[in-house]
Amino acid sequence: MAQLWGGRFTKQENELVNAFNESLTFDRRLAEQDIVGSLAHAAMLTQQGILTKEEGEQIMEGLESIHKDISDGTLKVAGDYEDIHSFVESNLIERIGETGKKLHTGRSRNDQVAVDMRLYVRNELDEISDLLLELLHTVLSLMEEHQHTYMPGFTHLQKAQPVTLSHHFGAYFEMFRRDYERMISIRGRMNVCPLGSGALAGTTYPLDRQMTAQILEFDGPCENSMDGVSDRDYVIETLDALAIAMMHLSRLSEEICIWNSNEYQFIELDDAYATGSSIMPQKKNPDIAELIRGKTGRVYGALVQMLTTMKGLPLAYDKDMQEDKEMTFDAVDTVKNCLTLMKGMLSTSRFNEERMKKSAQQGFANATDAADYLVRKGVPFRDAHGMIGQLVLRCIEKNTSLDELPLSEYRAVCPAFDEDVYEAISLSACVSRRLTKGAPGAMAEEIAGAKAYLRMIEDLDKSEER
Repeated sequence: MAQLWGGRFTKQENELVNAFNESLTFDRRLAEQDIVGSLAHAAMLTQQGILTKEEGEQIMEGLESIHKDISDGTLKVAGDYEDIHSFVESNLIERIGETGKKLHTGRSRNDQVAVDMRLYVRNELDEISDLLLELLHTVLSLMEEHQHTYMPGFTHLQKAQPVTLSHHFGAYFEMFRRDYERMISIRGRMNVCPLGSGALAGTTYPLDRQMTAQILEFDGPCENSMDGVSDRDYVIETLDALAIAMMHLSRLSEEICIWNSNEYQFIELDDAYATGSSIMPQKKNPDIAELIRGKTGRVYGALVQMLTTMKGLPLAYDKDMQEDKEMTFDAVDTVKNCLTLMKGMLSTSRFNEERMKKSAQQGFANATDAADYLVRKGVPFRDAHGMIGQLVLRCIEKNTSLDELPLSEYRAVCPAFDEDVYEAISLSACVSRRLTKGAPGAMAEEIAGAKAYLRMIEDLDKSEER
């Protein structure tokens, strides 16, 4: 096995130890980051006179040729190497000779892998943020389209008060907005460069850490070299944010599964996002929503695993930290796939507006509005609450609804009721009268705010590009 160490050792590693210790099978995913970090390091070494100009150019040309060959498939990241670092360095030495051995001057694999992982996580945070923005646009379009699509709102999975589908999706807009902002916040906090920290105590070479940080588009070098090589907070924060995003996706998936059921029939999933049964020909199963819901536990597991890995590690670098990669790669892939699939599933689904409206008219979702009607007539709310409870009981006994209950029944409980009670408890009135900020009757304002938020992000992105 090609290794970057060995002078102090007199025996070869046990084959089982080799297999247990190697990480190329998974950290090969960091090939691009490893080469980019090495290019920055080589440029800085050249600038500082640690490498001659000719040596620096030779190393950088060699690294770029490796990157090109990996990108076009000419060079496979595989073989008898301990990790991605030994793969790149061994191939560099093979291509340019002894000069390639000078690349590692002033650098340790500890700060090398630290910068690789930061570059990877930073890029993935950007991609996940973009996917969240796409999902936010999809949710916003549903909010706009369904401002007058009535449905029951639920608490304890029981019909509570009538809302609109627009209002319901507005709640998910806020959830995914927070997810987006978490990704941006983590990116800002993690954007410091550990390169130049060495194994843990820096180096005697006159490195320009500010230069490597600038080349790699970090805000600056990390302040403490021990922290630079041993910090994985940004990985934990990212996994935490991914877990929360998956929790939001899972809640929405659960509702899609419920809405898709024969009992509800609120939603018709596009055939591309559903599957059938091998034995029951009538079935159309919400497998994608179920899988998103199921894969949430997978991302939770990555977070708990990473927290457990880090909880007892002394400073500075420990081999345990090698375990940060596979779980992070898997969690990132899972979230990106789930965000993409949720966007596609929502944008192609059809909503049964009549079925949702009929459901909202059943189950006494307008009971609170009937109580509010009495309050406007001067009845104290606590008394009104009890009176409407009596009317609900009468409706249950007579198998009817508040909308269909005769006025005589209303007046038998309270003489303040009049003909206008039926308009007051209609779906349109129940929704439109709730005008407090964030309520279903104020959706025009909420939608305008959501649009302004997304425009602001787009304007910021454009200004940064300029």
